[in-house]
Amino acid sequence: MMARLIDAFFGCRHSRYSFPVTIRRAGRPQAGALTGTYVACLDCGREFPYDWQEMKVITSSAERREYVASLAPKQAA
Repeated sequence: MMARLIDAFFGCRHSRYSFPVTIRRAGRPQAGALTGTYVACLDCGREFPYDWQEMKVITSSAERREYVASLAPKQAA
């Protein structure tokens, strides 16, 4: 918990990203497991899932849950 607190104040801001990379086979980073595509921070190297349809980086756990929910089939009314 202390590490997260320090990272929040002094950590990387993740403002520069690589070009999106699409995974072609299993065994690649966990970040790409959610969407099949990921980007990496050019400053610290951390990898983030990337939504190619919306063209945005998925950074928070709330955005991840929202993305997974949007993939679930809609319930019939």
